[in-house]
Amino acid sequence: MEAHGLTRDEPLGRTAGEPLWQAVVRRLLDILLASAVILLLSPLLIVLALAIRIDSRGPALFRQRRVGFGEREFTVFKFRSMRSDADPRGHRDYVTALIKGRAANGGRKDLYKLAVDDRITPVGRWIRRWSLDELPQLFNVVIGDMSLVGPRPAIPYEVAEYPSWYLSRFSVKPGLTGLWQVSGRNERTYEEMVRLDIEYAEQRSLLLDLSILARTPLTVLARRGAA
Repeated sequence: MEAHGLTRDEPLGRTAGEPLWQAVVRRLLDILLASAVILLLSPLLIVLALAIRIDSRGPALFRQRRVGFGEREFTVFKFRSMRSDADPRGHRDYVTALIKGRAANGGRKDLYKLAVDDRITPVGRWIRRWSLDELPQLFNVVIGDMSLVGPRPAIPYEVAEYPSWYLSRFSVKPGLTGLWQVSGRNERTYEEMVRLDIEYAEQRSLLLDLSILARTPLTVLARRGAA
């Protein structure tokens, strides 16, 4: 499959009609800013990795296949927040029902994540609360699979349930943060999330990216819509 309005072989993640200079500047900013944050936060990353290893058996890093630019799969990096033997079927069934509008979670139908999830470890619950589990995605940004700003990277079993109009969200690289993340996150419905991702893809600019980046720290500190 190929998302609308993009060139599959474009290494910069440049969409049709986007000026080359803008794609180049965005990629340079991704590399420079992500590398700087990794260097700055390296002591914290080491402490978090040790805490995860001490808290439960298994590796500190969690690797999962996700769908990104052009509907191509890549491996995303996160700090492990669940038991290493966690069964993904419960979440898969829930997300499938959520996309189809049949999910119920604690009386609400608009949460992306399960309200009660006994797979999460004590340290995992804490790092999720502050979105620290997503910090290793900075390496995905440096590699080029992701950008600092963009849609949330989708899981393949989500995409298998997508109606065709959802696929427009793959016309840009997925991001560490994005319009959905600073607009309520899990307080939004799944369809609202997709619409925000598509809105971002259609209106993407360096100015919009900088605005989202500026809003992200306050959103994280306020824990708005966090799991």
